[in-house]
Amino acid sequence: MMHNKDIQTRRILPSNTLLDALTKMDSEHVRLLFIMDGSKLIDLVSIGDIQRALLAKIGLSTSLIDIQIGKKIIADETTPEERIKELMIELRLECMPVIKKTSRELIKIILWDDLFPEKPTARSINLPVVIMAGGEGTRLKPLTNIIPKPLVPVNDKAIVHEIMDRFSKYECSNFIMSVNYKADLIEYYFNSLDHNFDIKYISEEKPTGTAGSLSLMKDYLKTTFFVINCDILIDEDYFSILDYHRANNNELTMVSVIKHYPIPYGVINTTADGVLSSIEEKPDYIFQINSGMYVLEPHLLDEIPEDTFFHITHLIDKIKNRGGRVGVFPVSSGSWYDIGEWGELVSTYKKYRKYT
Repeated sequence: MMHNKDIQTRRILPSNTLLDALTKMDSEHVRLLFIMDGSKLIDLVSIGDIQRALLAKIGLSTSLIDIQIGKKIIADETTPEERIKELMIELRLECMPVIKKTSRELIKIILWDDLFPEKPTARSINLPVVIMAGGEGTRLKPLTNIIPKPLVPVNDKAIVHEIMDRFSKYECSNFIMSVNYKADLIEYYFNSLDHNFDIKYISEEKPTGTAGSLSLMKDYLKTTFFVINCDILIDEDYFSILDYHRANNNELTMVSVIKHYPIPYGVINTTADGVLSSIEEKPDYIFQINSGMYVLEPHLLDEIPEDTFFHITHLIDKIKNRGGRVGVFPVSSGSWYDIGEWGELVSTYKKYRKYT
């Protein structure tokens, strides 16, 4: 259980930044890092710590030593294995570091797989999920001339099937699918499968935008519900997203993706008359982009006009204009898979071959 390789892949310095930690988590496909000074374990930083820092408007350029990290449970050489098992189950820990009690020297790391044959069980959500599956997928032509975008294969099954499987881990089985283009093929796909999903198909006679079809679902959506595009996958704890939505009394929560764009050149800034004002040497630009996944409250359906082209951004504007609350829950770019266009589809296949 020493797992020297796993210690090295999770090792990070106190002087490293939140962005460094996020980048390492993505590259190593882990959610917990060890902040270390030599062989001494200073602290742990999780993806949840980074998300909380971003929500608190702490910049990603902030050093790990300068942020408030939530208190972590760390075992020492006197901790019984049964207690470690209990803690890992209770806290859903992917690993447990073990240190020397007096010096905090890292002795070993215990992985979930060392103790348990199965992955930790997801916490129950059991809410409806709306899947936007009516688009033509023009950016994936000529593939989508043959099959609709929701049936593009990912991980040996259609992407829409993969989306539903991920939600089913949280005991979500009620799916409402907005369909239009090649809808008969989508229905045929699921009719030919043995599954436990309750699927309702809502057919759009014409394209109505990313939120327009929601007006047709009022009879089926009486509780908080998820909305997700049919061309994305998100590796995240969906319960945490819902918990954030409810804890902050949001009417709508948008899941964002943190994108980092390093510029390998000096960027020149000039005045209006072309005089050099400054040069930024190899700057980093960090943005949060819309992932295509949301949590909504059912009363919002009354604010969506019927038989009208209406994007979800229009709904967000309406909420904000009347003083309502729209929240943003950030996830890392490594946890977001997009197959909406060819480049992203190829990238998704590469990531799946590496991590699944």
